[in-house]
Amino acid sequence: MGVIADWLGAACLVAGAVLALAAGIGVLRFPDALSRMHAATKPQVLGVLLLLLGIALRLRTMPDLGMVLLVAIFQLATAPVAAQMIGRAAYRSGRLDRSLLDADELAERGQGGGQVG
Repeated sequence: MGVIADWLGAACLVAGAVLALAAGIGVLRFPDALSRMHAATKPQVLGVLLLLLGIALRLRTMPDLGMVLLVAIFQLATAPVAAQMIGRAAYRSGRLDRSLLDADELAERGQGGGQVG
């Protein structure tokens, strides 16, 4: 059982590292703020959760599992809020191309920002 958990943990660590790398490359390569925000949150969060799962499978002690669980909860709680704030700031400052938006609900409410960038 321990060998199988070690191999699964190693696979999760590698998969998480690849997703975190993809998120970093996406932040550098994507052209606009909304695409970068997507790259900074979705694959990065899944990558961190896979890394934490890999760590949990390798360590397997209760204090370590408790710390891993705390890190996972904080990651899941803060990443969506940060992405929302980054998206709102980009929208209000006009640093995004509004033609790329499918629906512009903030403009309908009169909360629009600066010029189209």
